[in-house]
Amino acid sequence: MNKEGHVLNGALLALGLGLILAVDPTAGPLITESSSALALEAGRRVVELSLPVILGALFPDVDTAFGKHRKTLHNLPVLAIFLAFPPIFGNLQYVWVGVATHYVLDMVGSKRGIALFYPLSSQEYDLPTGVATSSKWANPVTFVVTAVELIVLGAVHYYVFALDTTFSEAATLLGLF
Repeated sequence: MNKEGHVLNGALLALGLGLILAVDPTAGPLITESSSALALEAGRRVVELSLPVILGALFPDVDTAFGKHRKTLHNLPVLAIFLAFPPIFGNLQYVWVGVATHYVLDMVGSKRGIALFYPLSSQEYDLPTGVATSSKWANPVTFVVTAVELIVLGAVHYYVFALDTTFSEAATLLGLF
């Protein structure tokens, strides 16, 4: 996908995630809070998420300046580093969302795919749903992929564990520790 698509994806994700995180899956603020309180919380969450998610969505394309594009920073080891940052350093909690969704958009939305297992393997993985980055369909595909990403993130948030839980709480809930 092109830079415009990744910025669009990051902005829509920040907006959607802000709304998802504003609704407490255990308490149901739609019942207990006023609509203005919910709107304020959603707005606060969108502002909180915008910068880290959009930066995460753009970060993998830094490899256009060095290394091999769609290989050097488009792989699972890089995503693991961003997943490790919050519990180790206490920041960058939502940057991984932008990085992960960048990968999804490049695999599902573009023809080329990414090298998920680089540097162990240079093979690029994709799905046959992709379009050329210069295609008139690039933005519509971005909207569809982003909608599916938000549905998945919402399902995880409401049915598996709240996305704003700490890493250690999520690991415990998933039985990893």
